[in-house]
Amino acid sequence: MAESSTRTVERALVLLGAVCGAGSLTLADAAREADLSASTALRLLRTLEGTGFVRRDTAGVYRPGLRVVQLGAQALGHESLVSLAEPALERLVELTGESAYLSVPSHDGEGVYLAMREGTHPVRHASWVGRSIPLAHTAVGAVLTGGPPDGGFVVVRDGVEADVTAVAAPVSPGGRTVAALSVVVPSYRITEAGAHRIGSLVAREAAALLAGPATGAVPVPEDLTGEPA
Repeated sequence: MAESSTRTVERALVLLGAVCGAGSLTLADAAREADLSASTALRLLRTLEGTGFVRRDTAGVYRPGLRVVQLGAQALGHESLVSLAEPALERLVELTGESAYLSVPSHDGEGVYLAMREGTHPVRHASWVGRSIPLAHTAVGAVLTGGPPDGGFVVVRDGVEADVTAVAAPVSPGGRTVAALSVVVPSYRITEAGAHRIGSLVAREAAALLAGPATGAVPVPEDLTGEPA
């Protein structure tokens, strides 16, 4: 009986993870993603719906429920790393005008956006907090899985999304990378020189994040995007 109950919980969590990871799934897609029969998936989804962990819209599509959002907000609110990173994210947005993210490795071999501050430009990267990031061919992945990058930061174009450039640096207290700071920019708005200027700022903030009190923002005399005046 204990094994059956444990298996039920495991299946429900896998199913919930599939819905949250995709953002929305039909019953058939949810069953396939969780490797369950349609009848089992339906039974578990109804239980998750009844407890507020998923919701079903008028088209019959399942989406993350309010309870997931509440728990996620509570978890992030108590996450000390998020609190420590908030001033750094705010400084990066102030200096660059672009969206800034804090990312950490996830249990499934990917990364996850843990916190962000949205940029100030009319065209900017919107919040992906809670979404997974592939570690291959991305700036965040490169700093979470690799050694110290040259210059302290990595620049990747078209990594997670086409026409988007990401600049990331590792947060590595004691030489062990535990997180990444990054700035995400529409590629049309940044040159190679601009990416390196932003990279220097991201690397500075990442290096100082767990090293002690922040020293404050440094003045930046040049246009960070590298665009001609």
